[in-house]
Amino acid sequence: MYKRILVPLEHSPYDETILAHIRKLAIHCGASLVLIHVADGWAARNVKQLHLRESEEMREDREYLEQIAESLEAEGVAAECVLAGGNPGAEIAEAATRENCDLIAMSTHGHRFLQDLLYGSVANEVRHISRVPVLLVRGERRPSGPRPALTDVDEVQARQAPLRGGGTP
Repeated sequence: MYKRILVPLEHSPYDETILAHIRKLAIHCGASLVLIHVADGWAARNVKQLHLRESEEMREDREYLEQIAESLEAEGVAAECVLAGGNPGAEIAEAATRENCDLIAMSTHGHRFLQDLLYGSVANEVRHISRVPVLLVRGERRPSGPRPALTDVDEVQARQAPLRGGGTP
């Protein structure tokens, strides 16, 4: 079935949704994964043309991809990383062809019409321009870290806020 799957990651809590699905699919099919992150800041879009050094953000993105690849490989899934820069939709579609992938698997934010109209949708762009099949999984936003514990004072203030009209003393 699938032999090589491109998995765009955005370095956000949405990534775990697609990774949970794609781990199982890759194991079932014996497929390898190509993890890609498309940095789209000014430095990332111009790093090659202007011979710039990799920005701190790009270094963090590369480390993030490498950590996920190591985790997948520890589970028996072959994975490699690609860090790209530019227009995310176009870069993802081009990478799928360039990396000889037979599936693109990505998460979506589940925006509604107006948000997609205002912000655009990378997933929508990819599904329109890619010649490679696209699997879309609606992501659920999860907190990126542990929530701070409430103290007794926080709880008392939270309960009293409606009584004070929502303001603080």
